Amino acid sequence: MASHVYSLEYEGTRENENVKVPSIEEKQVNNMFANAASATAKEHKMTLLEGIKLYPKAIGWSILISSCCAMEGYDVSLVGNFYAFEPFNRKYGVLGSDGTYQVPARWQSGLSNGAQCGQILGLILNGLCTERYGYRPVLMVCLIWLMGVITIFFCAPNIQTLLAAEILAGIPWGVFQSIAINYASEVCPIPLRGYLTCYANFCWGWGQLIGIGVIRSMFDRDDQWAYRIPYGVQWVWPPIILVGVIFAPESPWWLVRKNRIEDAKRSLIRLTSAKRNPDFDVDETIDMIRHTTELEKEITSGASYLDCFKGIDLRRTEIVCAIWAIQNLSGNTFSNYSTYFFKQAGLDGTIAYDFAMGQYGINMAGTFGAWALMALGLGRRKLLLFGLVGLSISLFVMGFIGLVPDEHRHAASLATGTMMLVWAVNYQLSVGTIAYSLVGEISSRRLAIKTVALGRAAYNVVAIINNVLTPYMINPTAWNWGNYAGFFWGGSCLLCLVYTYFRVPEPAGRTFAELDILFERRISARKFATTDVNAFDPTLRHHFGGGKDGSAHVEEKETQSA
Repeated sequence: MASHVYSLEYEGTRENENVKVPSIEEKQVNNMFANAASATAKEHKMTLLEGIKLYPKAIGWSILISSCCAMEGYDVSLVGNFYAFEPFNRKYGVLGSDGTYQVPARWQSGLSNGAQCGQILGLILNGLCTERYGYRPVLMVCLIWLMGVITIFFCAPNIQTLLAAEILAGIPWGVFQSIAINYASEVCPIPLRGYLTCYANFCWGWGQLIGIGVIRSMFDRDDQWAYRIPYGVQWVWPPIILVGVIFAPESPWWLVRKNRIEDAKRSLIRLTSAKRNPDFDVDETIDMIRHTTELEKEITSGASYLDCFKGIDLRRTEIVCAIWAIQNLSGNTFSNYSTYFFKQAGLDGTIAYDFAMGQYGINMAGTFGAWALMALGLGRRKLLLFGLVGLSISLFVMGFIGLVPDEHRHAASLATGTMMLVWAVNYQLSVGTIAYSLVGEISSRRLAIKTVALGRAAYNVVAIINNVLTPYMINPTAWNWGNYAGFFWGGSCLLCLVYTYFRVPEPAGRTFAELDILFERRISARKFATTDVNAFDPTLRHHFGGGKDGSAHVEEKETQSA
């Protein structure tokens, strides 16, 4: 079957009005631009409620695919909390001089960082495979792969096998993080984009909450099932999600990039409920996607990993990587030690884990809180800036609590743990949630999969460094900073605040084409929200093309598809 790709080429001069005859009728070209402009105008006018009514199926499919992120959150909560399990320590630890079994520190670090290393590999592979084969096939392969890896977790005879399982499981977890954000940003209109990209953070939260809940329920057990059951619970999600993914529609944006226009229309119809909005037109929306795709072809040199570091895309890649890194540079790892400080305050047994469950509950509620703030009109940039201010204050307060005399150490530990919960509220209302929306919007569509993958890889690199440094900061037998680590992370958070002010733009309310133009014009991050831009201004044709009079010639390219 022959499919058609329309690319913009600009020919002619002001002095010479003779231009080459288009290979297709100019009327047809103008109709495509008119459709794209109409669809863009409708999305700008669309309210949140209208978006929900028109795209309920897209919301459902996005939620399903984002649920993959819960599996990583679940495992993260297992790894850190298993070290307090006597049955787990007897199986995988070594006998110490005090007669108790403990997993050596080097293996604790290895297990924590093994999944991070696997994720980096998965993210890089995802950038190559998803753009070539599509979201659905890659997700299905990863879910099947993960079901096999869970068997290794469940049957692991030694710590070395557990480490191998963590690395192998990290590969699909890395894929899930990238795909969830990109899929949500492409199947939903502007009013829903910020909410559904942020939903991945909610999934992280409920995965962690279920994980620590399962662990807490195992406290009364003293046999091997105390750790095997939590590992076995991981089998619940992949088959359910796999069935859903099999029937899920592919991203219309990916299909347009592959010149499968008719398939893109069918996919868009499956994502919408057109009867609820008589103004909705499938052809107009597809033409808007085609317009953006062709625009990006004009202003970018290619779609490889190397192209992420060329021209205007270098700035976009830098910002996405920085936003992901900021999550770990704002005290994220330090806050995970809330259970440790509660135990120092004398809250032993299940009580400390109850507080940890409360912290994970905050992670989930924080996503809805961020949604509410966005609904009130607060942009992503403002939420990130205000959040970093609050996080810095919280971390410095924790540091100053370290100055409390030793005779009040019990109260100081309780206050530190409580401040970590306050930090968690602030984090989830801002940095923890908004980052998912920002990275999904700032990257260009042609390079989105690869840019988000690079950004998440940066997140994992910083996480690995943090996982090594933080235990030394906290551990009394190492650097023994204790609360003073709050000063370190508070300073790091302030540096992130300065970077955000000067470099992170406001993408809310913009179409992808408008964002492309703002980046191409090198608009300052502080002026993104106030700069007027018209993606269909005739003068832009000269700007992106090569002609001097702005006249457009559309060349029809035929590609054969099987």
